[in-house]
Amino acid sequence: MDNNNVALITKMVLEAIEHQKASEENGYLVPVGVSARHIHLTQEHVEALFGEGYQLTKRKELMGVDSASNETLTIVGLKLRAIENVRILGPVRSRSQVEVSATDALRLGVKAPIRESGNIAGSAAIAVVGPKGAIYLDEGCIIAKRHIQMAPKDAMAAGMNGHMAKPIQVDQLLSMLAEMI
Repeated sequence: MDNNNVALITKMVLEAIEHQKASEENGYLVPVGVSARHIHLTQEHVEALFGEGYQLTKRKELMGVDSASNETLTIVGLKLRAIENVRILGPVRSRSQVEVSATDALRLGVKAPIRESGNIAGSAAIAVVGPKGAIYLDEGCIIAKRHIQMAPKDAMAAGMNGHMAKPIQVDQLLSMLAEMI
């Protein structure tokens, strides 16, 4: 590599580092994570799958209010195809649901609608298998709409104290950012 390329690359790296420092000082960094599939369960379903009195154990805190549990389950769709080691997110909820990717839904043979998490009325059926039992959800399998999940204090710090409809319209987002800056 010649000296001109080394100098150009060095300059670009230094500019990127300076830009990053400026962002940290003047802006708000949003950590990004991807969750292709996971399960939310009621306490009743936790006990049906793991045994009476069972409590989920926390593996790690996630963005927002959820935490990844150490426990995983197997989901089975209408084609009797299974996906193993699907992580449970805690804490327990008032209704159980399974969130999968669009490709997972095809593999499982379920017609999972694209919805916001928690909106499971009329969604796809799915079976969930654990070490001590299995449950069948008549509804509850969805493909989650894209979203940003943040703890309330982080959302406030980022100036996001409301709810923005998804999918996010870029012009609406830029307009809101311009107002805040």
